[in-house]
Amino acid sequence: MRNAQNNNKQGYNFARRVRWTAVIVAAVFGMCVAQLVNLQLFSNGGYAQAATSQRTISKVLPAQRGTIVDANGKILAQSVQRYTVFADQVAIASFKPVKCTGNNEGVCHQINGKPVPGKGAQAVAEMLAPVLGMDEKSLEGELKGTNRYQVLKKNVVPRIKRNIDNLNISSVIGTELTTTRSYPYGTLLGSVIGSVNDADEGVSGVESMENSLLSGTNGAETYQRGGSGEMIPGTQTVARPAINGGKVKLTIDADTQWYVEKALRDGQKQWNAKWGIAVVQEVKTGKLVAVADTDVVDPSDHKAALQTSRVMTSTFEPGSTGKVLTVAGLLENNKIQPDQHFVVPNAIDINGQQYHDATQHSTRQLTIAGILQISSNVGTLEASANTSAQERYEFLRKMGFGTYSGIGFPGESSGLLSNWKQWDGRQENTVVFGQGYATTALQMVNAYSTIANGGVRMQQSLVESSTSPQGTTVSNIKKNGTRVLSEKTSSQLMDMMESVTDGLEATKVKLAGYRIAGKSGTAEVADPETHKLSHIIADWIGIIPAEKPQYTIMVIYMDPSFASGGWVAGPVMSQIGQFLMQKNQTPNSPARTSSIPTTW
Repeated sequence: MRNAQNNNKQGYNFARRVRWTAVIVAAVFGMCVAQLVNLQLFSNGGYAQAATSQRTISKVLPAQRGTIVDANGKILAQSVQRYTVFADQVAIASFKPVKCTGNNEGVCHQINGKPVPGKGAQAVAEMLAPVLGMDEKSLEGELKGTNRYQVLKKNVVPRIKRNIDNLNISSVIGTELTTTRSYPYGTLLGSVIGSVNDADEGVSGVESMENSLLSGTNGAETYQRGGSGEMIPGTQTVARPAINGGKVKLTIDADTQWYVEKALRDGQKQWNAKWGIAVVQEVKTGKLVAVADTDVVDPSDHKAALQTSRVMTSTFEPGSTGKVLTVAGLLENNKIQPDQHFVVPNAIDINGQQYHDATQHSTRQLTIAGILQISSNVGTLEASANTSAQERYEFLRKMGFGTYSGIGFPGESSGLLSNWKQWDGRQENTVVFGQGYATTALQMVNAYSTIANGGVRMQQSLVESSTSPQGTTVSNIKKNGTRVLSEKTSSQLMDMMESVTDGLEATKVKLAGYRIAGKSGTAEVADPETHKLSHIIADWIGIIPAEKPQYTIMVIYMDPSFASGGWVAGPVMSQIGQFLMQKNQTPNSPARTSSIPTTW
């Protein structure tokens, strides 16, 4: 009986355990089913979205920087497409070439129609090295490691990029589109064009001055990539297209610029000058046709940012070329008459200060035209006797000295013209013959152009027009100028300057078939460190043709072996003038029939 009871109890316990086990199994099974249902019905979109997110790539679409062109549309600066080639070292470690069977051309690998030996970095290097022009062993070393973005080569041209695409190794080797700045004319106008930095931002010259217009706006695109890293066809979406930069059209004529640079450097070599600069400006418009200096600046070299245009930044005392400005003020303010008589000795004493002419001469009987012709310091002082320091200062300011040109060129100098109240007894006299103040080539050229333009000063311009990325073109040329001299004064000055070129410098400054009005200058310059007058500036400004002015040309040399603007800079000015007259097919000048007397 007891055994029967025990057996019944054991059976009961076993059945109970079976029931509990079934309950637990059913519960676990139910939970699994519920989770599965949840995944299938509710969470499937979330997981799919996460998976899609993991394989979605965002990529920058680089915008191209705008172009800089000359007055005739010749490209001086442009951005061109280039590529950066990079490697996924982790993926390369497991790379195995796929043998070509004839039906798998888009995914297989071969070299000259033969299977690629090896695997990993060795196989990739053997295919890629000839295309990149790199040493195979060196490249193999760069392909090994754990870097997922190992740059192999920059500035790769599109042709090479296409050859890389044909290797079918996009799962391990990638390319990124970039742009690089190209200057088709090399160093021509280099110091004016300027340069860009690694971020494609203008840092000097026109590149900096017009950076906001030239800079483009990068775009963006997204796509999904497969397991091997390649883009899945049909998934590419351009979220924002790139907007390329605008266009800047300069007033510079590339052909004239080339000739001016050549003539300037030839003169520098002949006279062993430290440096030289030259400017050509259209009289009627204020357009700068050529802006040259002897410094050779390659815009593609980042060092170009340290070498800006001397025409824009260098200052100097004008010397005798400043006498024309003094005479302009005297005539305009009715202080003298063109044929007024002056007795001009070699030296003169004013308030205990002695002044003398550069070349020894006996006492001369001259008009103001004759004073300009022989470039007499003493005669200019005598003619200026009835003008105050304030009047002398105000007229120089009126002619644009001590102020910026308005071009907006980075680093441009305004020259140095201190207020007349700061002048000492000597400076208030030396300013009349071009000493005691500093100017720039831009200021001098525009002052002489004002005289040539009948007394109307035009706004100088380096940029002719700007075209926005949207295609809107805006002219930068100001058509209306400002009258600062009467036509009568300007005409008298042109007559006097023509007598200068007919005088002592006629043998050096001449233009076959054309008349020239101009003036030479030779001035001492203080050393910036010692402040002693230890340098020489030799310059010449010419206006051609004299009877119907088209261009003003200025040539300057620092420390030539012979200290004479007429002998050193004058012939170079004549060469440039001859080129311009022939280029424009300008009719020959009529003979000069009358002139203001130079002596009495």
